[in-house]
Amino acid sequence: MSNSNSNRNSKSDTYGSVNHNNTAIIKTDEELDIMREAGRIVAKALRKSFEALEPGISTNELDSIARGVIESENAKPAFLGLYGFPATACISINEEIVHGIPSDRKVQSGDIVTMDCGALVSGFYSDHAVSQIVGSSTHKKQKLIDITRESLTKGIDSCHIGKRVGDISNSIEKYVIDSSYELVREYVGHGIGKNLHEPPQVPNFGPSGVGVELVHGLVLAIEPMVNAGTWKTKTLDDGWTVVTEDGKLSCHFEHTVAITDNGPEILTKE
Repeated sequence: MSNSNSNRNSKSDTYGSVNHNNTAIIKTDEELDIMREAGRIVAKALRKSFEALEPGISTNELDSIARGVIESENAKPAFLGLYGFPATACISINEEIVHGIPSDRKVQSGDIVTMDCGALVSGFYSDHAVSQIVGSSTHKKQKLIDITRESLTKGIDSCHIGKRVGDISNSIEKYVIDSSYELVREYVGHGIGKNLHEPPQVPNFGPSGVGVELVHGLVLAIEPMVNAGTWKTKTLDDGWTVVTEDGKLSCHFEHTVAITDNGPEILTKE
């Protein structure tokens, strides 16, 4: 679940600004072990949900699968009830970027479906998002998926001790912009731990060499949101679902990543 960049520039024709001075909350090795378990569980929940993804399945059904997996592992759905969100997973389709509310809506062949979900284990959160095309695809849609997934990899590759959050942001931005796509500016990644959203903010854009220094025990939710058209967004009347302003396609991938002495460790994997 992305963090709203409340510090963004109010001018609609300029990119948002980000607070690079917020401090980090460092996790002990014991706490990292708990977060590994939370990450494993949410990775399993999304894998099982996407195994069931086919034309005609409803987003409510996908949400139910994710919830069942999380609860079967004696964990809690991290998003359910958080800030008033009514479901286990945010499920967004096509031009929907983030925070889509599951419903009786049935997915169609060719839809880009994004599931964003978290698990809560012993008071610690995980956060993970995956996008996938339902049924038949097109080169245009597959390229958007591939670019977004690879941009996340670029960001994670920058997660080494001594670097700064801005190095993550800049590596994502450079890759995406060079690929002729745009990055959402109003919503950013974030620190994660005992709270789903902790400092520091992790934007997907900006200069390198700025922001919080990366140290062992810092855990970040890195989540590029890539649009085929404008980076600008709007929120629907439900107060949750964020869509592209121009109605063009969007894609979203996210991992919870620990900074360690041995390099970045993706926690949201089985």
